[in-house]
Amino acid sequence: MLMIDMHVHSRYSDGSLGTAQLAAAAKRRGLSLLALTDHDTTAGLPSFAEACSAEGIAALSGIELSAEAPYTLHILGYRIAPGGRLEERLADIRNKRNARNLLICEKLRRLGLDVTEEEAKGISGGEVVARPHIARLLIKKGYVGSTAEAFTKYLDRGGAAYVERERLSAEECISLIREAGGLAVLAHPAQCRLDDDGLLALLARLKEAGLWGMEALYGANCAETTYKHLKMAGQMGLYPTAGSDFHDGSRGTGLGMAVSEDFLPWARLRVR
Repeated sequence: MLMIDMHVHSRYSDGSLGTAQLAAAAKRRGLSLLALTDHDTTAGLPSFAEACSAEGIAALSGIELSAEAPYTLHILGYRIAPGGRLEERLADIRNKRNARNLLICEKLRRLGLDVTEEEAKGISGGEVVARPHIARLLIKKGYVGSTAEAFTKYLDRGGAAYVERERLSAEECISLIREAGGLAVLAHPAQCRLDDDGLLALLARLKEAGLWGMEALYGANCAETTYKHLKMAGQMGLYPTAGSDFHDGSRGTGLGMAVSEDFLPWARLRVR
């Protein structure tokens, strides 16, 4: 068996660890492959590659994009080469995310919560400021006791300070990843909250657009869900991938996934 992780976030988006800290943690855990898949930014990839090289770990460049849907729909991209149209669209996404953050903080202040977008930016320490950073700010100021409470009461759909944001279509996410030389993978399929027929229909649609794989092994999955998703990946001719969605360990998900040595198509991934 091998220990790998193809879905990890750093402080460049909404994780709590720097890239060197992630590589060191992966080394301690005995990982042989690590992929950095920050939300909407490639800024951490150069330092991530250096840190993994220093630790003797294969580094896989990645990203995670949010797609427009009535449900959660995230697309992972692997072995991407930053630059070109991808970076242009990422800059636009971040600008729109920042505009959304302003509106969220305005709503929170109207509710009597003394928070500012500058304070949330200070907590992020990276290029992307997102709702988890606002949640951490609410915890720091004592307005809520946990990230879950922050999202339920204020930040999630239905929450008192929720603001919708513009997202790319799933097809554009896949197109951007492929233009950057990457391979597109459906992240955490269970979070789509679709029944089996609905998920198969989504996979068929996305494969038509160029989807390469499906995150069949996911940190929060039970054994039954993992088995079902592995079966679906085989049925649809998609490559299964494995990722914990590690941010900082507070979500109950540790770094690393155990897989068999023949689990991944190593040659096509072309890791460092």
